[in-house]
Amino acid sequence: MKKKIIIIITIIITVILLTTGGIFIYNKWRIANAKIIVELQDNLKIDVFSEIKLSDLIKSINGKLEDDYKINTTKVGVKPITFNYTNDDNIDVSYSFEIEIVDQVPPVIFSSKSLSVQKGYNSNLAKELFCGDNYDDKPKCEIEGTYDGNKPGTYKLKFIGTDSSNNKSENEFDLIVKGSGSGSPTPPTYQNFSDIVKKHKTENTKIGLDVSKWQGDINFEQVKNAGVEFVFIRVGTQKGIGGEYVLDPKFEQNIKGFQKVGIPVGVYFYTYADSNKSAKADAKWVVEQLKPYKIQLPVVFDWENWSFYQEFNKSFYNLTEMANSYFKVIEKAGYKPMLYSSKNYLEKVWFKTNYPVWLAHYTDKTTYEGDYYIWQLCSNGRIPGINGNVDINIMYN
Repeated sequence: MKKKIIIIITIIITVILLTTGGIFIYNKWRIANAKIIVELQDNLKIDVFSEIKLSDLIKSINGKLEDDYKINTTKVGVKPITFNYTNDDNIDVSYSFEIEIVDQVPPVIFSSKSLSVQKGYNSNLAKELFCGDNYDDKPKCEIEGTYDGNKPGTYKLKFIGTDSSNNKSENEFDLIVKGSGSGSPTPPTYQNFSDIVKKHKTENTKIGLDVSKWQGDINFEQVKNAGVEFVFIRVGTQKGIGGEYVLDPKFEQNIKGFQKVGIPVGVYFYTYADSNKSAKADAKWVVEQLKPYKIQLPVVFDWENWSFYQEFNKSFYNLTEMANSYFKVIEKAGYKPMLYSSKNYLEKVWFKTNYPVWLAHYTDKTTYEGDYYIWQLCSNGRIPGINGNVDINIMYN
C-alpha cells in the first residue's frame, strides 16, 4: 500500500513537472516568436531640450505601450531607447532603437552695430561682451580685428560666438574709442505716476512701484494717497559672486511702512548666484528675513549679471535650472516665486519656467509676446512721497 501511494505521488509530480515545463517552453516559444511591428518616425534627430514622449518617436505599433514616458533630451549625442509594449496577441515584448540628440541653436552674442568706450580702455573686449549658449557652459567667444583703446577713432570689428556643435553667430560692429570729455549728457526725462494711472489703470490692472535704498526715506502716506496699489521691496543682495549677504538698509523701514498704510507687498532679491547650491542658499536667506512679516505678493529672483555673463560659465539651460532651485525653496516655504528679467533676455536667454514673470521693458507699449504677471514699464517715474526716480509697474489680474 505504501509503495502504491509513493508511485501515485511520483506520477502526479511528474505530470505537474511535465505540464509546467510544457507551459514554460510554450510561453518561451510564444515570446520568441511574438510578432513585433514598430514603425519609427522618419527623423530621429531630436533637438536638445525638446519636450517629447516615447509615442512622439513612433509612427505605428502593433499593440499598446506600457509606459509612454518622457524622453530625457538634455544631453547631446546618441541615446538608446528601450521600451516594453503588449502586442495584439497580448504578449509582452520589448523593442530598442537609437535617437540622436542635436544642438542646432547658435550662441547669443552682443548684437549692436556700435559700441563706445573712453580713451584708455584696455580690458579684454571679447570677455566683456555678452556671449552665451543654450547648451554650452563655455562657448568660444572671440574678436576678429584689431583696435587701440588708447587711440580715439572708429574700428571695424567682428564678434564671433561658436559652440561645441559648431553653431556660430557673428556680428560686425564699430568700436568707437572716444577722447576724454567727448559728448554731452542727455537731459533727464520723467514720467509722472498719475499719467501712467490715467493711461493704464483698468478694472483688470493695478499700478504699483518697486523700491530699495535708492529711494531713500519714503513718505508712505503720500505714496498711498497717490494711488499706489502694490509695491515690491528689495530685501537685499550680495557683495558680488559668493559674497556675504547684505540686507537692504531700508528694507525693514519700507516693509513696515507700506504694510502700515495697507499697501500689499512682495519682495525681490538681487542675486549673484552661480550654482544651484548658491541659489538655494539665497532663497533660504530670503525666507529667514521674511519670517516677521506677511508677504501677499511673490518673492522674486532678480538675476541681472549680463555685463559679465561669461564669468559664470553657465548655459542658458543651467541658468534657468539655477533659478528653479531658488523657486522651489521659496515655494516650499509657502511663498509664490517669480522671475524678474528684461524683454531681451526673456526672449533670448531664459528657458520657460512654471512660475510667473515680471517683465522689464521701458516703453509705452510692450511687444513681448510671452506671458507675464507684472510689467515694469519705466525706471524714471516720479510720485509724491519719493524724492527722485522710482520704477513703475502694472500688475494684471
